[in-house]
Amino acid sequence: LSVLLSLLVPAHTTRSPDCGGILTPSGLRYLAEVSKPHAESVLRRDLMDSPAPAPSPTSPSSRNQIISVKVDKFSLTLIPDTGMRLSIEVDLGITSAPSSTKEMRLSILADLHVDMNPEGNLELVTSDCKPTLEEVQSTEETDRSAPHKSSGSDVDKQINVEKICLEVSKLLLFPNERLMSLAAPFPITPNCQVQYLPLAAPMYSEQGIIISLQTTFQVAGAAIPLPVSPVPFSMPEPASSSTSHLILAFSEHFYTSLFSALEESGALNVSLLSSLTTATLAERITQMGSLFQEDLPVVLQAVTRSSPHVVLEEDKAIVQLFLTAQIGAGSSPFQSFLSVNVDVTARLQLSVADTRMIISVAAVEDIELSLATSDVGPILAALLEELFLPTIREEVPAQINKVLRQGVFLPHIASFTYTDINITIHKDYVLIPCNLQLEARTG
Repeated sequence: LSVLLSLLVPAHTTRSPDCGGILTPSGLRYLAEVSKPHAESVLRRDLMDSPAPAPSPTSPSSRNQIISVKVDKFSLTLIPDTGMRLSIEVDLGITSAPSSTKEMRLSILADLHVDMNPEGNLELVTSDCKPTLEEVQSTEETDRSAPHKSSGSDVDKQINVEKICLEVSKLLLFPNERLMSLAAPFPITPNCQVQYLPLAAPMYSEQGIIISLQTTFQVAGAAIPLPVSPVPFSMPEPASSSTSHLILAFSEHFYTSLFSALEESGALNVSLLSSLTTATLAERITQMGSLFQEDLPVVLQAVTRSSPHVVLEEDKAIVQLFLTAQIGAGSSPFQSFLSVNVDVTARLQLSVADTRMIISVAAVEDIELSLATSDVGPILAALLEELFLPTIREEVPAQINKVLRQGVFLPHIASFTYTDINITIHKDYVLIPCNLQLEARTG
């Protein structure tokens, strides 16, 4: 599996995955489980609400009516290299007269796969469907032991198994409109959005259905260029014994791109109010007394001077921020008197809530201050470090966490959320095994 995703993308294109997911056989079983009542509801509506056929010349009194529909079995299994197989068994109660009731069994065997349409969206396609209708028992029969094939009766015409096969994918809880929601744009900040675009149709292996995704970010409605990934990302091979429904994987490049998008949107620019004032600063730096006649609060206005960088190691995620801070006083107007380069190395903490990844700065591991101009001596540089390091150490993480507190939406389809989440950070990628949960209906 380590090379499968790289094979999905033609060599001539610059598009390459930076994240992806594997829907496991356990996940398929769960989707079948939650789809069963939905399928029964759809079939009951389609079959019981259908008008009875008009009496035929050969049997003018025959008017069959379906009085009950019950889905007995509903399974979704993986076929490696091909797709999925949907198997449904439906028990039907049919009456043709007040005293005559018989049970029929409708069996549907369909092969499905997910394809990519010309618009770039994933869609569920039926490649083969075989319906059969059998009579199980009748109140007029003495031998009820064995089902037998139904003849071409009015029941066959009323059920219209061909129509059911044409719309068999609607019996699942993830029809095409939900698959399209996978590529919907999700907000990160008021002017920054993330979007996960499928690169190709999924691949099918014994481990599950493998989907490769490329992340794009929009700032103020326009897609932004992102750093080029140094190495192509491929889905790591999961343990074959994994019981999770879904395994998501995010590359190191994904996180660097995320912080680059936040930088482009201006979300990482911070304004830090220090505990100092010009008067207290003048006690340590005598020149300050001649610059400001009144006592004003000292402010640091920091902007990014180059793109952030994220490094993933075993059990550890680090973000490196490169800022330039103007140190000055007042607010309107802001009067800058010194420019300082600030390099922050901070540890990231990752968690998942519902369908969002919560990223927060857990601790600052290192801060380097360097004067942007060389006309100030080392004594002043050391003094500035003493005065402003505590403020930077506390306020930079606090402001970044404020930006990221809503979390970053993970790729997901509508109506499903994630539970039983286990995040593991490895060198170069983050793995998120989780289970699917159908959201409770509201309203």
